[in-house]
Amino acid sequence: MGSFSFWHWLIVLLVILIIFGAGKLPKVAGDLASGIKNFRKGMAEPGDDKDKTDAPPPVINQQPGQPTGSATSSAPADKTAQH
Repeated sequence: MGSFSFWHWLIVLLVILIIFGAGKLPKVAGDLASGIKNFRKGMAEPGDDKDKTDAPPPVINQQPGQPTGSATSSAPADKTAQH
């Protein structure tokens, strides 16, 4: 019940050759190899994206408006003078 014998694998290979034909097997193997290569490339890309997201956001220099001294200082001075 364990692994298949040599004859089992030979029969499986013969059935595959009958179904696909000898001409299609290299193309199928090449497609499988390129699929595996793309899968490995895709698995490596998320690590690269993680480095990009860990970078701090760009700093925007905004200078706050300077309040005028007469408008802010005159209002409290008027209230204290009236008391």
